[in-house]
Parts: sequence; C-alpha cells; structure tokens
Amino acid sequence: MNHILGKRTALVLASLLLRSAAAFGQTPAAATPDAKPAETAPTPAAVKPPAGGWAFEVATIRPAKMPSQTDLMNGKMHVGMKTDAARVDIGFMSLNDLICAAYKVKSYQVSGPDWMGAMNERFDVLAKMPEGATKDQVPEMLQALLADRFKLAIHHDSKERPVYALIVGKNGSKLKESPPDAPAPAAADKSEAAPGEPPADAAPPKDAAPQMKFRANADGSGTATVRGPDGPAKMSFGPNGMHLEMEKMTMAKLAETLTPFLDKPVLDMTELKGNYQVALDLAMDDLKNVARKMGVATPGASSLVGGDAGKLPSDAAADPSGSIFTSVQQLGLKLDPRKLPLDLIVIDHMEKMPTDN
Repeated sequence: MNHILGKRTALVLASLLLRSAAAFGQTPAAATPDAKPAETAPTPAAVKPPAGGWAFEVATIRPAKMPSQTDLMNGKMHVGMKTDAARVDIGFMSLNDLICAAYKVKSYQVSGPDWMGAMNERFDVLAKMPEGATKDQVPEMLQALLADRFKLAIHHDSKERPVYALIVGKNGSKLKESPPDAPAPAAADKSEAAPGEPPADAAPPKDAAPQMKFRANADGSGTATVRGPDGPAKMSFGPNGMHLEMEKMTMAKLAETLTPFLDKPVLDMTELKGNYQVALDLAMDDLKNVARKMGVATPGASSLVGGDAGKLPSDAAADPSGSIFTSVQQLGLKLDPRKLPLDLIVIDHMEKMPTDN
C-alpha cells in the first residue's frame, strides 16, 4: 500500500488542495464577507440592485480539463476565482465549490449528491458583471447563475452534526507566529521587472488564484511551491507521504485544510488569533483516502463510486493515532470529537450539466 502515488493522482491531489484555496491560506475573493470594492467603484450603499436582482449580463460555462503536469510545473493552473473589472473568471471549480462561493458557506455545510464535488465534474466559468456591480454582488449573481443554468433549488436547515473541534492541547500551543509582511518594494525597484510584468517579489493581488510550481522526480517523488497573496507554502511528497509547510495561516484556515483528510468537518475553537507557521506530515494512506473520497483511483485501491464516493474509511480517517492527529498534536493542538449545530444548504434539485451557453 505504501507506494508512491501515480502522476495522475499526484495532479489530482494538488488540484484538490488548491480547489478551495483555503488549503494554502487564501479565501476566494467573492466569498470574503468584508471584501472592499476598488476606490473608483461605487460603495455598496450607493449601488441600486436591478429590479430582478443581480445577475451576470452573460456567462459561458464549460467542462474543465484536468490540469496537465506541464501546467503544474509551469505554475499555469487555471484554478479558483478571479475578478477583474467587470469580468469574473472561474477555473476548475466543482458545483459544490460554486455553491460555497454563492452562499458564503464551507464545503461541509452543503448537503447534496456526492457527484457535486467529484474531480471529473469541474467547470470553467467566464462571466460579465452588469454596470454598477462590484465583487460584493458576485455571490448573488452566482446564485442566479446556478438557478438558471443548473436549475439549482435549495432550502436552509440546521442540524447537530459530529465534528472535530480544533483546540489548544493541555500543554499549550507550540505554534510560531508568522513574521510581519515585508514592506512593499520601492517604486525604483519596479523598473527591474520586464515590461508589463510585476516585480518578482511583489505579492499577488488579493483575488488572484494561487500559483503552483510542481517538480516530479524519476522515482515518483516531487516538490511543489504554492505562491498566494497570504504567503507561500511548500509541499514535498515521496513513498511515505507528504510534508506541508505553510508560512502564514490562521487557525480557521488550518481547520479548513484538515477537513478534507478527515471523516468529519474541523472547526476552529482554539481562540488563537493572527497568523502562524504550520507544518503537517501526511501519511500515504491519508493521501489515498482523500483521493478516494474524490472518486479517484489510487495504486492498490479501487475508485469509489456512487454513495461511497464521499466517504472516508472510518478506520483510517478517525484513528486518533493516525498521522493527521499526530501532526496536530505536534503543534500543541488537539482534534476533539464533538457534536455541534451546523447551518446547512440542502440541495433539493440540481442538474449535472448546465443548459447551453
């Protein structure tokens, strides 16, 4: 069982970790409640919504292609959501991801068919916002788009669900706070960049999708560097699993990072504020489990389909002596099983494919 993941599965895992951007400390711009419009844009109070509510003027939806190894190695993955003036560009997002962005919820708060998050059911969306609209209206426009093109119908509910509470261990946190951000480069330094290119050390825009550079070795091991607006992250993998180092991460985002690898959602209850340097070691079985959760075949394990596609093997995922629990304990933290009420978006109806463009 402990052989290195195949190239396709490695690509899938990389895409999986990037799909919500939270895994490396970034929240999609459209899902950020306090996102501010550009100075030249009208303030939300001055924007009058159209009579029928906010909706994109035009939107093109197409099935997304799996990122190639070349795309990964060159840092050219088209993943996540970016807004640029009146244009919204969405890449390689599942229907579950789109619903999360539209309703400002986490993935575990969406109750619906397993195929909504499957790796082979991803979409690229290119849409134009109407005049006067800002990033703040993107979630509402996504709601309208999903209802129109995918016939989405939902209702809200609240249920008590089993979760893992991320808490500080009895001996206290061992986390190291992230250093403060470096000052912006001086204007004179910008001249060193190529025409039309930002300086090499310039931080990406806040709504930019994370950029990932991937290097694979002949023996199947490899490394990856992810550069996002909230700090870089490094990933290395080999026959024993994967090592992640994240330089700037809040505890809420750490909880989101851990959730895909476990059988229950993780909620931050540490009461730790600020950004921290975080390192996690994930065993090969943990990586295979999360790949199987997405319906992807891994060496030595068959792909799960149907009702089992969204389930993690309970004996591996919930084992308190497993690698994830051990990594968390090494940070001076603990995953504590609890039952808590969760607000849910319940899917009443949704089509797998959109109506024609």
